[in-house]
Amino acid sequence: MARDVDVAALVSGIRDGRRAAVSQAITLVESSALRHRVAARELLATLAEQPPATPAVRVGISGVPGVGKSTFIEALGIYLTAAGHKVGVLAVDPSSVRTGGSVLGDKTRMAQLSADPNAFIRPSPSAGTLGGVAAATSQAISVLEGAGYDVVLVETVGVGQSEITVAGMVDTFLFLTLARTGDQLQGIKKGILEIADVIAVNKADSESGAGVDRAVEARAAARELAGAMRMVRGPKEWAPPVITCSGLTGVGVDDVWARITAHREHLGEQGLLAKRAQQQLDFTWSLVRDELLDRLRRSESVAAVREEMSAQVLSGKLSAPAAADLILAAYDESTD
Repeated sequence: MARDVDVAALVSGIRDGRRAAVSQAITLVESSALRHRVAARELLATLAEQPPATPAVRVGISGVPGVGKSTFIEALGIYLTAAGHKVGVLAVDPSSVRTGGSVLGDKTRMAQLSADPNAFIRPSPSAGTLGGVAAATSQAISVLEGAGYDVVLVETVGVGQSEITVAGMVDTFLFLTLARTGDQLQGIKKGILEIADVIAVNKADSESGAGVDRAVEARAAARELAGAMRMVRGPKEWAPPVITCSGLTGVGVDDVWARITAHREHLGEQGLLAKRAQQQLDFTWSLVRDELLDRLRRSESVAAVREEMSAQVLSGKLSAPAAADLILAAYDESTD
């Protein structure tokens, strides 16, 4: 990216829906360089001045390993673009925290959707923390919406905390699972069932293998999960529907979208606004925590005590709470 960013030109390109401008803008919001962060804030503030007339549909998608997320997302994306929607796909990938890179596999697997002029696919950014990845993804959503994408699908590549993170930036959270995973509930944490708004049993292909019809199995798994959901959710809460689909054949993909829109209607206009407002407040504090952590890392006073403190903790001479107090005291001295 060029050293000096022409924010006005970038905003104009985004408004015109130019893919190169959208890519450049997302790269900008992903960057940790100070000069880029300043430009990114200006960019996002300018885009916020003219929000879309109708809020885009934000959907988080996660699933058990091997569930076929990429195949399903491509099928859903193709269905939506055929219906006249513009679809953006983003991925939150915790592995980039460890490797410093992005996973490009999903983009290469979704070859047909990647070639669709009404779709935009972006793998997750490189970032130092999951919070950093989430911050970049949240801001990338704003860029896509500014470019006229009215449906944004946010995929979690990893499992665990990334799912909770994604749920905090979308309107509806879709959880994909499979039949024939041993116990149907095995490996599905209660926390996932608590944040899921729609559950779909994928690979219900009506193909027989070893004398077993996968569509029949999928329906049985859906019934079992529906029973589990009744125990997890209260009687007055949204009851997440549990349905079957096949990303491979496209069967049931329209039903999944219908359930997503039903959940959005359940939220209502005011409910949606309230949910997004709370998400923005939570995001604010997340940014504050990330910035404070970054300042701690860059503090010369903290660097001066870090080596000795680390040695004492490793040798057992200093407890973690006491070490934390030393770090904070050193930082406080540098800010006085």
